[in-house]
Order: sequence, then structure tokens, then C-alpha cells
Amino acid sequence: MGFNVICISHTDGSGGEGVGHAVAERLGCRYVNEEIILEAARLARVDPAVVAATEHKQSLLRRILDSLSDAQQALGPAALATAFAVPVSMEVGSTRADKDDLRGLIRVAIHEVSKSGKAVIAAHAASVALAGKPGVLRVLVTAPNPKRRERIARDRGLSASEADEAIAKGDRARRDYLQTFYAIDEEAPTHYDLVVNTEVLTPDDAAELIVAAASR
Repeated sequence: MGFNVICISHTDGSGGEGVGHAVAERLGCRYVNEEIILEAARLARVDPAVVAATEHKQSLLRRILDSLSDAQQALGPAALATAFAVPVSMEVGSTRADKDDLRGLIRVAIHEVSKSGKAVIAAHAASVALAGKPGVLRVLVTAPNPKRRERIARDRGLSASEADEAIAKGDRARRDYLQTFYAIDEEAPTHYDLVVNTEVLTPDDAAELIVAAASR
């Protein structure tokens, strides 16, 4: 495999969650997203509120990594359902962590997962966090708004207007996150090595394209 870490960012309604899982299965890689990281932290009893110090405490991060498989099994299908939202808070032991603590934990864990290699990372902004690192393929999976609206309305049982609101909310969260944490005012195709439009492509088609690029 030419790239040992594949970061897959995706817009709501693009089918990116399923594409990421399919890529991981084809390449025999670990699939990691935000929910899995947070569940692993909970299982490992890592306190998210002290994440600022964990960059220098490799044992805590190792506990998270060791718990990733258990976390994915515990979450089951829910591991594929996450988009770009980060829970407002999470309790580990007696400590309650806020959204910034959790985002910090995710960012640190993304770097640690990438060091281990053989991973598909669908966590928030992993493509930005790992930009410039060798062996990392950065992918954006997206689709035109009408197709995204159609899928979200179908999958979530929403009206067309409700689906439009969901798209706007998700896109706004992406913009806010990138601006706040990475000083990126506008997401661009050049933030990625490969952009896949799933308007016509099936998840399997999209996965095959990414696998082909990753294997070069």
C-alpha cells in the first residue's frame, strides 16, 4: 500500500461514512472516527479534561489506542453514523469534559493513530491535522446539495426543507471548526489529494477509487 493512512472527510449526505468503512475493509485497515475515539477514551478511563497534558503522556494515549477495537465493537453500527458533530460533553469517571476538551482529545488521538499506520481516519478534520505528513492520503467525499438533500430526507425521515436545514447546519459546523481550530476561512479542494463526488458513484465505486489511489 502506497499510503498507510487514509483520511476521509465527508459532507452530510455524501455517503462518506459508508465509503470510509468500505475502504478500511478492502485495505485491511482499522477504521477510526470521533465516536470511536471518545468511546475508547471512556473504556480506557482517560480523562478528556486533562488532554492538554496527554501529548506528553504517551501511556494515556496508548491506552486509548489499545481500546479502539473494543470501542468499535461496542458502538457497532453507530460507529458509521457519526458526521462532523462532537458531543457537547462527556463524563469519564467524575470529570465532565466540554466540547473543546473533546476536540483536543480527538486531535491528539488522530496524530497517535496516524503514527501506528494502517488506518482509515474519518474523524473531524483529520485531513487538515495530518497535512504534509508522509504516507497520508487526504480524501474529501461530497455530493451536490440536491443529492445530499434526497439522501438525508430518505435516511432520516425528514422533509425536503428539514433536510436542507440539516445540510446547512452540518456545513456551518464544518466551516466554524476549520476556522476556529485551523484558521481556515474556506475549505478548498486543494486541502485534499482526492475529491470524490458521489452524485452518481455508488459507495463501492467511490471506495474502489480511493483504494486505487491509496495503493499507488
